[in-house]
Amino acid sequence: MVEHTVKAFDTDIGRLRGLISQMGGMAEAAIANAILALQRSDLVLAEEVRAGDKAVDALEAEVERLSVRIIALRAPMANDLREVVAALKIANVVERIADYAKNIAKRVPLIESEDRIEPISVLPAMAKMASAMVREALDAFAARDPAKALEVCASDSALDDFYDSIFRTLVTYMVENPKTIGQVAHLLFVAKNLERIGDHATNVAEMVYFAATGTRMGERDRGRTQD
Repeated sequence: MVEHTVKAFDTDIGRLRGLISQMGGMAEAAIANAILALQRSDLVLAEEVRAGDKAVDALEAEVERLSVRIIALRAPMANDLREVVAALKIANVVERIADYAKNIAKRVPLIESEDRIEPISVLPAMAKMASAMVREALDAFAARDPAKALEVCASDSALDDFYDSIFRTLVTYMVENPKTIGQVAHLLFVAKNLERIGDHATNVAEMVYFAATGTRMGERDRGRTQD
């Protein structure tokens, strides 16, 4: 009976990790596609990103159901309980990350396809950095690797610096070219969403660290108010 219970628990945990990984992959794809749609003024792809958000929501609900089931039926203790609770919280954060990608996609129809300003060309690099943080944070969860979680948090300052640089560039461009105010406003929104994605990736990393070690990561400089 004990052996059966252990195997059943291991199966449930494996399923939970798989769902989180699937959510992460979908969130990463949404970020990449939202930025690609922005670059190409691709309204069809932008709409696909927006529609795909429902699938991420459905996976989050499945994670919640499975987590409750594991806690109720398996009564996990200590390390195992922390992992289940972390998975439950991480699913919510990943769903928020996918929402940010959806928000970026919503801006695509609002940005003029003609006379697009040059600073838009730097956003893909920022998006890749943010997406990499998400991937590495979820890899840390899958491997229960606190060291990798620390690396993710350490990389957040670089993304913040990238955002600050883009912000200054866009504001300067807007001041020098007042007719671009509308387009710059949308691009600032996109950049801010990418910066928030990085913040949420660090939140995931902090959860991973606690789940793996039982101790909380030292306070990091959050710099900006998160939502």
